[in-house]
Amino acid sequence: IAAMDEAGVAQAFLSGWSSPSGDLISNDEVEAALDAHPARLKGLIGADISEPMAAVREIRRRAKSGKFVGVRIIPWLWDLPPNDRRYYPVYAACVDAGLPFCTQIGHTGPLKRSETGRLIPYLEDVMIDFPELQVVGGHVGFPWIDEVATMIRKFPNFHVDASAYALHRLPEDFVKLMRGEGRDRVMFGTNFPMLTAKRSLEKLGGLGLDDAGKAAFLGENAKRVFGV
Repeated sequence: IAAMDEAGVAQAFLSGWSSPSGDLISNDEVEAALDAHPARLKGLIGADISEPMAAVREIRRRAKSGKFVGVRIIPWLWDLPPNDRRYYPVYAACVDAGLPFCTQIGHTGPLKRSETGRLIPYLEDVMIDFPELQVVGGHVGFPWIDEVATMIRKFPNFHVDASAYALHRLPEDFVKLMRGEGRDRVMFGTNFPMLTAKRSLEKLGGLGLDDAGKAAFLGENAKRVFGV
C-alpha cells in the first residue's frame, strides 16, 4: 500500500499462484490482504488445473465474495499451453462467473520453456473455443509482438497488460500498438514486488500517448475489462 501511495496508484490486483507442487500464494492469503484493504485491492483467483472440479468450485466460491475480479494461471508453471484440455473447465467457470481469465504471454524469465507463452496457435484456440471469455495476456508477449497485434485485431475480447516491464523498456512495436489499434486493449501493470509502479511510471511521457491514451492505459481499460 505504501508503494501504491508513493506512485499515486489508487487500486491494484493481487494474484493467487497455483502450481503442480502446491500454492505459491494461496487464495486465502490474497483474501486476507483484500479484507485488510478493501478499497485499494482486488484479487485474481489461482486455480489448480490438475483438479478440474475443485478448481471450478474454488472459482465459483471466490467469485461470490465480490472480492475477486478474475482468474490467473501461469502456463509455464504447469508446462502446459493454454489450449490443453485441463484448462477448459476453468474457462467455462470464468465465463459462467463473468470473470476475465489472466495468463502470461511471451517468453519466461525463469529457466522454463517459453513455448507455453506463444499466442498462436495455443491462445488463439482458446479464443475460438470460448468467444465469451475475456482474456488478458500478461507481460507484453515479447518476442511475439506480431502475434499480439494479430490477436488484438482478430478478437475483441483479447487484452494485454504491460506488467514486468519498466515503460522505457517496452518493445517499440508494442508501444506503436499502444498508440494505435491496441489503444483500448493494453493496460498498465507492474509484477510487484519485482517492479514498482513508481519506477515503471518514471518514463510514462516517453510513450507518446495523448491524455486519452494515458487514461485508457493507466486505468480505464482495466476498469472496463474487470468491472471495477
